[in-house]
Amino acid sequence: MLEMSRDAFEELVSDALDRIPPELARVMDNVAVFVEDEPDPSATDEAGLLGLYEGTPLTERGEWYAGVLPDRITIYKGPILRMCDSQEEVVEEVATTVVHEVAHHFGIEDERLHELGWG
Repeated sequence: MLEMSRDAFEELVSDALDRIPPELARVMDNVAVFVEDEPDPSATDEAGLLGLYEGTPLTERGEWYAGVLPDRITIYKGPILRMCDSQEEVVEEVATTVVHEVAHHFGIEDERLHELGWG
């Protein structure tokens, strides 16, 4: 498994977020992004989970949406490092995972993301 400090990995996540087009970044609302070492095994039965979006997508928010905690995007360091063979692959996978989870914030489902090549 590749090794990378938490700070270096968080920097990759930050860089990936910075590459989101400004017109999309401006409409992201009430969402926080976190890095965790591993997914909680009791929270998911999905093997190889690289990231997770938890919240209410923008497309489903209505008048009732006020005073709620931020949506949460979590990027998992361990699974990404285990699946990659080089630092370059880590950079690419972090970017793909961040885009994938941000897309869920915009209401785009897994099936469509796979069709678009962001699976």
